[in-house]
Amino acid sequence: MPEKDHYEAKAANLLKAELKRAGVTYKELVEKLDAIGVHEKEVNIRNKLARGKFSASFLIYCLEAIGVSDLRL
Repeated sequence: MPEKDHYEAKAANLLKAELKRAGVTYKELVEKLDAIGVHEKEVNIRNKLARGKFSASFLIYCLEAIGVSDLRL
């Protein structure tokens, strides 16, 4: 398996940090995404974050769902 790309890891860590900061679990994220019309399963979210492979739109959906309006890179 290829090594995780630096930016993939950075994106995954960024999202994990924002989830932690907001106190949102993966299960709660599923519910919050569902409320905005994005249907994901908890296991899929867990896998996406573990692999670091997800689209920019998925990242934005998640950030919007948990109420993040400012992001510092």
